[in-house]
Amino acid sequence: MTEPREIAERLLDAQVEFLLGEVTGDRFTEVVARDIEAVLEVADTLVFRDIVELDQAKQTVRTIVDLIGGSPVLADMAGVFADSIYDHIAENNDDTLGQVVDREPVEALLEKILGMHQAQERILDRLTESPLVATVAAKFVDKLINDFVAANRERAEKIPGVSSLMSLGQSAANRAKKAADGTFVGDLAGKGALFALKRTNNAIREMLRDAPVHPAAMEFWDLHADEPVSGLREYLTKKDLNELVLICYEIAVTTREKEYFGLLVDECVEVFFQKYGGYTLAAMLPELGLTGDDIATEILRYGPAVIEGAKRNGVLAALIRQRLEPFYTSEAVLAILAG
Repeated sequence: MTEPREIAERLLDAQVEFLLGEVTGDRFTEVVARDIEAVLEVADTLVFRDIVELDQAKQTVRTIVDLIGGSPVLADMAGVFADSIYDHIAENNDDTLGQVVDREPVEALLEKILGMHQAQERILDRLTESPLVATVAAKFVDKLINDFVAANRERAEKIPGVSSLMSLGQSAANRAKKAADGTFVGDLAGKGALFALKRTNNAIREMLRDAPVHPAAMEFWDLHADEPVSGLREYLTKKDLNELVLICYEIAVTTREKEYFGLLVDECVEVFFQKYGGYTLAAMLPELGLTGDDIATEILRYGPAVIEGAKRNGVLAALIRQRLEPFYTSEAVLAILAG
């Protein structure tokens, strides 16, 4: 009579072979389709908020942002991606900017930005609080005035005798400016800087609201839309793009580490729960743009190669045997086989 343990070994061998056959060739495709259908049937009975708790979801999303967002792969590849993109742009004379980016969303974006009057007013108001910005505005206004004076001087100097008078006037003005530094007049110069900033802000407001900025911006876009993508290289060098990408990556990584960013992530998770918490797991797939066929396709895209590799070196059979052997050699099973 065959010993129970020997029967158990034969049953174990048979099941290992059966499971290996399930993941081989055309049979694997059938198994994937069958199992996905079964999983989706179960998922259609499970409500999202009943399976996943809000605090658990918050912690999971935070973990993903923390681990993936700061992973060595992203740190190593950020600059490499930038260089590769630049090289591709340099070689691409077939695609135009207008083919890559549609005109309609660009026009809508510009229209929205130019129409954000509240944001514009707030930014301009905050600028008046900065002495340094006021100084820059004053220099800007001075530059405009100086250019205007220089243009008129050039015309006036063509008249005999006027050149000497203008030189004398300029010399006197320079001496007066030097004497004013650190005096009450100098203080007035500081107030003049603030006045210049306010005048500059008013000019910006009028330009944004009254001047045809939007049509001018779209005209600028249209001038570039029919040019090859490679033309973008004229705006920055390969080194510039690499450094910009790395700086942006550094900003993203350091921002991710702040507690406030975590609070924003938590808020997003709460909003997601409010909107989709009542959905079943299966009903959420279409909301994510996925179907069962999409999932099967991706499994079949990579699964066979992985499984064949694991079968070829014997790892898969060993893993299956390792999982099943404790069952077949258990006292309960041996007792059944002995009976």
